[in-house]
Amino acid sequence: MPIQYVYLFIAIVAEVIGTTALQASEQFTRFWPSVIMALAYIASFVFMAYTLKYMPISIVYAIWSGLGIVFIALIGYFWFKQALDAPAILGLTLIIAGVLIIHLFSKSATH
Repeated sequence: MPIQYVYLFIAIVAEVIGTTALQASEQFTRFWPSVIMALAYIASFVFMAYTLKYMPISIVYAIWSGLGIVFIALIGYFWFKQALDAPAILGLTLIIAGVLIIHLFSKSATH
């Protein structure tokens, strides 16, 4: 796997951890989730910056935000018991399709 995808994967995972910790921080009233959130977001942006050495920002951000949205929606559903209706599931499916189209067919993405 090319290093830029390793960096991007780490950035996505860190962002998802940060956003999950943000929810768990209860508006910054819980100390450790707030600390985890800050550290995870820092790590996410550092690894996204590394990714930008190899790929254009438009592609990096589309993949980072798209997959982050999907993973957070799944965590919200399974961990925080937040409902997903049919339009939300359709929208998430379209996001995944968009990321796959970019990855598989775009000449802008570095392979």
